[in-house]
Amino acid sequence: MTSWSQITHTFPPRSKGAYLVTGEIEKAISSEVRKYKMGMCNLFLQHTSASLCLNENVCREVREDLTMALDHMAPETLRYKHTDEGPDDMPGHVKSAVMGVSLDIPIKDGELALGTWQGIYLCEHRTYQHRRSVIITIQGEKRK
Repeated sequence: MTSWSQITHTFPPRSKGAYLVTGEIEKAISSEVRKYKMGMCNLFLQHTSASLCLNENVCREVREDLTMALDHMAPETLRYKHTDEGPDDMPGHVKSAVMGVSLDIPIKDGELALGTWQGIYLCEHRTYQHRRSVIITIQGEKRK
């Protein structure tokens, strides 16, 4: 029988950058995810100028390089028409559209089944600090 759980987690405010948030997510879902033998965990970020991704979880330089590459891909210096919220807003929308705002991660034996070097990143694309929320939906077969 398939069971469902849902949790909303709000990250502390962060400025532009790629942040390893695996531990925060695991802590937010720990009491629920351990009830599942197997299933899927969907993370859905409720924002249009931030994103989620899986990437290398050890070397800090990966996070810095990711931010640099995204800034190169969608620089603030382009002549965007949507500028109501400042020069970093439309580049943030572009980065979010390219990277995505959701992840599906398998659950195996009560834990997220991430690879050895995989970590969950929250990528904040705006210059100034913003508070971001993620809806975490767990679906699967619970332990007996």
